[in-house]
Amino acid sequence: LKMSSSVSVSVEVPLENLVQEITYDGMELLQQPLTMSESLAKLAQRIDFCGQDEDGGAGSGSATAGSSNENGDIKEEDANGEGGPDANFKTAQSWPWESVRNKIRSALTELSVFGDILTIAQKKQYMVLDPVQADPSDTKPPAVLMYKKKALQAASQVLLSGCERLRASMNEAKSRPSLATLDFHIELLRLRQNWRLRKVGNAILGDLSYRTAGSRFPQGGIFEVTKAEDDSEDGNADSQSTSSQPQPPPPKPCSALRVTVPNELQGIAYIHVHVQKDQDTLSFANIGLPAPAPLDAHWQQRLEAAQNVLFCKELFSVLAREAVALHSMPIPPLVVGNQITATLFPGILLIIGLCHSITGKGQSPPAVSSKLDHNHVLEHSLHQLLREVHRTNSHIPLPHPATAPIGISRKRRLGGPCAYDRQTLLNMTKKEGILEEIIKQSQHVILRLRAMYFLDTLAKEIKDPLLVAHWASINAVTHSCVRITLVSSGYDMCARTQLVIHIKEKSLKAILKDGKAINLSYEPQELKDLLLCQIAIHQIMALQSLSKCLGWTVLSSCTHLGVGNCESTGNAAGCMLTSPNGKRILAVRSSPQAFMPAPSIQVFIGYPPNAKYTTQQNNNNNSAIPMEVDDVSAATTLGFEGMDLTAGVKYKSIRLDKLEGKNFLNKMEMLMAVLADVS
Repeated sequence: LKMSSSVSVSVEVPLENLVQEITYDGMELLQQPLTMSESLAKLAQRIDFCGQDEDGGAGSGSATAGSSNENGDIKEEDANGEGGPDANFKTAQSWPWESVRNKIRSALTELSVFGDILTIAQKKQYMVLDPVQADPSDTKPPAVLMYKKKALQAASQVLLSGCERLRASMNEAKSRPSLATLDFHIELLRLRQNWRLRKVGNAILGDLSYRTAGSRFPQGGIFEVTKAEDDSEDGNADSQSTSSQPQPPPPKPCSALRVTVPNELQGIAYIHVHVQKDQDTLSFANIGLPAPAPLDAHWQQRLEAAQNVLFCKELFSVLAREAVALHSMPIPPLVVGNQITATLFPGILLIIGLCHSITGKGQSPPAVSSKLDHNHVLEHSLHQLLREVHRTNSHIPLPHPATAPIGISRKRRLGGPCAYDRQTLLNMTKKEGILEEIIKQSQHVILRLRAMYFLDTLAKEIKDPLLVAHWASINAVTHSCVRITLVSSGYDMCARTQLVIHIKEKSLKAILKDGKAINLSYEPQELKDLLLCQIAIHQIMALQSLSKCLGWTVLSSCTHLGVGNCESTGNAAGCMLTSPNGKRILAVRSSPQAFMPAPSIQVFIGYPPNAKYTTQQNNNNNSAIPMEVDDVSAATTLGFEGMDLTAGVKYKSIRLDKLEGKNFLNKMEMLMAVLADVS
């Protein structure tokens, strides 16, 4: 019957090879079919050489199943197929590996018998109950002792002959010192201990560069090492051939080696760093300024001078490259030839120049004032910053995990787990160069010199109070700290004001006694105004402490007065004191301008109303300053009861320069002592 619908039947070829791997896209990779040699090895591994034949149970060694006769013919298997454990493997009547197995088994038997014979012949042990005694060997101790004595005597003769040769060579070297100093191999060994050497063909070359330390400077520092004797012989032969006249003998070389340095690395080189204002040098530093090495100098001096030239060139090339790419400053640095000029502050320049003289007789470092000292901090910073660049180039952080990119720092790796924003990651990638660091350090040096000069000048001009500056001995390269103490002479315990000033690159930060922080710019006038205000406040606070010791009462005190004449800088400080009996009032006003060569601190004495003055009033300039007393309770407190309050309290100014005393507090102490006894 014909079916209405056909059915598709798929026929697949069975897998002849096993599946080795299934890729991600579903493709199956099959194992390659075995070659003929691999198939033969696989079949040979399945041979059972220890299997028993079907007649092995009867104990007959000759009638084995599958054994071969003398002609090599293979016997037939048992008709029942009971051929031992190999019956399943031997599917045919004649097994192709039967002869191989029989021959290997017979060879194994023969080797076993031969091994037993050798064992019996060597050990002489038989299958008996009593072991056979071995013949004792004759050691002959005297003969062995003689052999050892002769061997030791021969070894001692070798050592003694070597010692004699060494002693003779040392004596010869002492008698002729030139042989010891001009030994080429000894000098070459010393040279190899300090410098990198390699042999290229018949020449010995060395390297002066810092590439092994991480330098990427393209200029090489290859030098050649030759024998000094060969060079001198060649020179003598040339001189004799050119001129027949007798010439003086050439000078003896100081070393058996002669190093040949490239022309661009000969001579001396150094980098001078100057901070100038107009034509005055404020600070300077010279980097890599060695003593000039003559052409006949020792090879160690010549190599050190050549390496110093290479170092100075590399350092200046890095600074020049950073100066061209630096655009963050308001006035970009200028690179002209071998000189870099950068602006630190208005009118103050930083000049970095490279000086190189091939002959060693070039221009000397520019003359500076004898009062200026070499700035070792700048020199050390330049060396340290270049070494840090070398270390960064050679020490690249390893990736974590191993599949991560190379060169990412540990902080950037924590950006994901710590959820850093884009700005934080950008700040991590930014790194200041050597030139930026040097500019910041130079700005800090200038700002610190300004502060030191101003503090010294102010301490000389102002004798009351005394200004003492304590500079911290341990500072950073861009951060210094100075503690300023204002002390009144003779009143150290009750009159002391301290403040701390932190000096940074372009700003100053002052921390006052009460903990208040004030940020200042690099202008010295701001620091001057701050210190004058602190001196004015110090005098008022010291006067209050002294008045309490003498029994006077502080009526009012203010560090920032809002009355009186307007001060050009800062605010005036003042206080009002009353005597113990309440008969007199002292009003003191201290302004910042009072400590300059202008007038002194203003002091006024308050008298009760309708009181008669005992002092002469012949000075119109020092007229009394009236002050109204509107509060009756205040008048009673002041001891003015029974007086006419409408007249008001009258004040009379006092000239402190006419009073006895070495400073302000001493004069006020005498004045308060006199006024306290007034009845």
